[in-house]
This record gives sequence, structure tokens and C-alpha cells, in this order.
Amino acid sequence: MKGLSPLDPSSHSRPEVVIVTEIRLNLTVDFKKKTFKGFVDLTVKKLDRLATEVVLDALDLNISEIFDKDFKARLNYVIHPPIDLYGSKLVVTLPVEDKDSYNVRIHYETSSKATGLQWLEPQQTAGKKHPYVFSQLQPIHARSFLPCQDTPYVKAPYKATITTSPELTALMSAICESRTTENDFTVTKFVQKVPMCSYVIAIAIGAIKGKRIGPRTTVWTEEPMLEEVAYEFANTEMQLQKAEEICGPYQWGIYDLLVLPPSFPYGGMENPCLNFITPTLLAGDRSLANGTAHEIVHSWTGNSITSCNWEHFWLNEGFTVFIDRKILGRMVNSQEQDFEAYCGAVQLRDVISELGEDNPITCLVVDLENTHPDDSYSLVPYEKGYIFLRYLEDLVGGASEFEPFLRKYLHQFQFKTLNSTDFKSYFETYFINKSQIQQIDWNKWLYAPGMPPVIPSYDMTLVKLCNKYKELWLSWDVTEEVPFTKEEIKELKVTQVIQLLQDVVEADPQPIKKLEILQDLFDFASTKNAEIKFRWLRIGLKAQWEPTIKETIEWINVVGRMKFVRPLYRALYKWRQGRNAAIENFHKNHQYMMHVTAYTVRKDLNIAE
Repeated sequence: MKGLSPLDPSSHSRPEVVIVTEIRLNLTVDFKKKTFKGFVDLTVKKLDRLATEVVLDALDLNISEIFDKDFKARLNYVIHPPIDLYGSKLVVTLPVEDKDSYNVRIHYETSSKATGLQWLEPQQTAGKKHPYVFSQLQPIHARSFLPCQDTPYVKAPYKATITTSPELTALMSAICESRTTENDFTVTKFVQKVPMCSYVIAIAIGAIKGKRIGPRTTVWTEEPMLEEVAYEFANTEMQLQKAEEICGPYQWGIYDLLVLPPSFPYGGMENPCLNFITPTLLAGDRSLANGTAHEIVHSWTGNSITSCNWEHFWLNEGFTVFIDRKILGRMVNSQEQDFEAYCGAVQLRDVISELGEDNPITCLVVDLENTHPDDSYSLVPYEKGYIFLRYLEDLVGGASEFEPFLRKYLHQFQFKTLNSTDFKSYFETYFINKSQIQQIDWNKWLYAPGMPPVIPSYDMTLVKLCNKYKELWLSWDVTEEVPFTKEEIKELKVTQVIQLLQDVVEADPQPIKKLEILQDLFDFASTKNAEIKFRWLRIGLKAQWEPTIKETIEWINVVGRMKFVRPLYRALYKWRQGRNAAIENFHKNHQYMMHVTAYTVRKDLNIAE
């Protein structure tokens, strides 16, 4: 379609010909210009002896010079015209010397509008004194930060030297080797010895402080939030140990957490050694802290074993959800594990209903030949992928049969990339003596849109109480007394309250009088738990309860997480009275959003570029 790589429809690079094997960055941050400037050294290796060039990805990079570092000779290069948000193909002619590998140095500067970087003014931070920048390079925005082979197919270790002003701290998805200050600059050096994909190269620079909370973990954030963050994620080491029980030894050395400013668009990002975390997990009672287990598991499924391109993204996310729920089962009990699985299936149904049952992006394996991976992102690879793996586990005899396979799979493909066919082949070979696997309809599971063909049987103990209050809520006649008290609701766990509200979201619009009474009784709108607040706002918008418009807009202007922002903008858009307010608000605030959030919300609101 776009003439991109035969290995990855979202990349220009040709790693099957010449592949990048090591990355060394040397960059200085400039907050006034909102750029990084410096150079990157790429070690590239010929896989085709006849190759004469290396092909890279670049997006809005100002490249000033490229030369062979060993021979100090300038290299010819061509930057092809950009293709939409895929950026440009950067073709560098290799030296004439007949060698297997070369060291190519590229001098460049990023754009102030780099899609993978978020620049914050001091007033947008918690401390209000210093600027802040952080990256979000998944799926294909690493090319806006450095010229690289921006495809999951390629893994390489990296080193980095980052120069900042001394009042700021630089962090990366690597081990900090040294931090020195002289002549009004601080130079921080990082090393990542484990080969990894370009999309998990990560950087954050700001007035960031750290506090150690475990033998392998320091939590980082802005100082006003540090104690709150340390409390919320105090159980991280226990989660890490449970992950190791399932997956094997942790390979990345340290496991630090960075809680970012609110404009971060995801729940978390599995950058090795430094997982990025949304502040929307800060509920004050650790009720949402299990979200870090998901990022921990990515240390194995996603960072160690990786889908070869974004069409097979479920191999990263479905496996990660599958294992993080096993961690929950070990830390609490199997009822909690199954309750979360049930809730995930309910949310999946809600998302697929919104996207459309026949929408091709609801397939487990998506076709990205004509679709940008940002446009294919949804809950589907997470929850549909989980359901598929749970189905397979049940089919072969349960966890006692499946977990040994899982551990062997994680070892077999460690530090490698694979596609869905590779997984299918390995699964069928491992379970070759189990005749029941013949009934698996792989084509339907992997390539059919809509809900999964089978929903596993879950323990419904914790669901029953949700259903009790759901029925009381929905059948209640507002001319009568409220059928439950605040004290009675306290018998519900936080996760059950979230599911109760999710059930109401999916029900018919509620009478406004009913919502007014319940708001006075429970004060859902003022909760610190983002999952509860999100669902309460959706209920109000669906009921066309006018005060909800203002409450929703105020909240989405301080919460950048796409899981919340996109559905709320869509809900506003569906309601004529909310539509103009949503569009007006987007025009006023889109410059404060991360690129991927603004890009997708613009499409949700049908606003032309």
C-alpha cells in the first residue's frame, strides 16, 4: 500500500537486509525550543552481503550530517518524502569498505512537535516551578525521537548521555551509570544491556524525586506527590516476586516506577527498568495499584518476547493480562482473579459494541496494511487476547497443564520476536498428545471480528453481589425510598462498585431524579478513584443530565488517559447539547494533550486536520 517494509507495514526499515545491533545516544535537551539535539551512533550489521545501504525510519527530524564513525568519512543519505504519520524513509549509503558491520553517526535535532514527546510548561506540573518532558514512543513514535529501525522486529541494547540543567533530573529506560554536574549542566549516563525494541526507549526530564520502596524498586515522581506514590505502590516487590514464580527470573536488574503528569495517555508503559505509570492509579487506598502488575509482566511478555509487528499486538497484551490476573489470584484469591476476568469481558463487550461487531480492528490479528497502529488501538488485544488464552488453558486441562507450557514458551522465545503463527505452531507441538486441541478454530479466534467465539466459565461469587445491587438500582421507582443505604453499599469492594457502575452504564439511560438522589447519597462525582468517576460521568451523560457536561469537561482537561478521555468525548458528541461544548473544549485544549490523544479524539469528534 504505502511501499513500507515487507516485515512490518508500519515501518520503512529493512532489517532483513541491514539491521541495527546497537544504539548510542548523546543528546542535550532545550526546553525553550522544545527539542533534543545531538547525535546517535548506530552499529549496523549486513545480513545481505550485497547490501549497500541501511534503511531507517525518521519523522520530522532535522538531520544535519551522517558519517562513518570509524573512518570519519561523510556518508551520502536520502530522506524520502514523508508518508502521513509514518514519517520518512531515511536511506544511508554504507561505506565502500567490505565489512560485516559499520558504525554510523547521525547528527540531528528533534522537532518541537515531535509526536513521541510531551512538553509541559511549569504551570502544567505539580511543582509549578520547572518544565517537564516525557516520551511515549509506542507504537511507532520512536522515529520522532531518533532515526532508527522503528519496528518491534528489531531489538538492540542502547547507551545514552543526556545533558540537562542541574535543577532537573533525567531518567531513562535503562540503568543510570553516573550523574555529574559541572559548568551549569548535569550530564547523566545510562546503559541498557538487554536488547529491546525502539518503542521502549524512554526518557523523562523534570523536577523529579525518588524514594526507594523495595530491594529493586525506586518510585519517582514530582516531590509534592512522592509520599502518596510510595504508599500506593508499596506492594510492588511482592507483585514482582509473584511474577517471577510464574514467568521465571526477572532479567532487567532494577524495576523502578515513574508516576507521570496527568497528560500521559496510557495506564502505564512497560519501559524496561522504568515503567511509566498514570496518576489515575492513585486512588488513596491501593485499590487500583494492581495496574502495576500489568507493567511488571510486560518485562517478560512484550519486552522479552515481542510481537514481530503491531498486527500481532495481542501477543504482547493478551499474555500480559493473562499473567497479571494470575498474580492477582496468587496475591488475593481465585475469586478475585475470575471477577476481574468477568469485568474485563463486560468491558470488552462495551468496546466492541462501540466500535461495531464487524469492525476489522476487533480482530485479534489486525490488518495494518492501510491502517495506522494508533487507529487500531483498543481494549480488544488485551481482553480478547486474555479470553483466548483462558480458553486454551481450560481446554488443555487447566493451570496445572498450561503454566508449565507458559514457562517453557517464555524461555523458548526469550529476547525474540514472533507472530501468531509461531505461537500456534509452538502450542500445537507442545500439546500434540492432547486430542482436544483439534477443536480450536484458530482462524475464527485470530481473524474474525467481534466478540470471542467462546467466553470461559468464571467463578461468579463476587458478581452475585454486584447483580443484587444492579437489580435494586435499575428496578427502583424514584417515588419510593432508596432500596439500599450507604452502609449496605460498603459491603461491596471497590472493584464491585466499579462493576456495578459499569452495568448501569450499559443499561438504559437512568432518570435524572434517580441520579440526583444517588449523587447526594454516595457522592460518586467527588471520588478519588478514577475508574468510579469515569463511569459515573458516563452514566450522567447517557441520561443527558446537564450538570455532567461541565463536570466531564473539567475532568478530561486534567486527565489525559485515553481510556477515559476518548469515551467521554464520544459520549459528549452523541448528545447534541454536549457536542458543541466538546468540540469547543477540544480546540482550546488539544495543544496540552499528548499527540496520540489529540490525534484520536480529533477523529472521534469528526474534526478535520
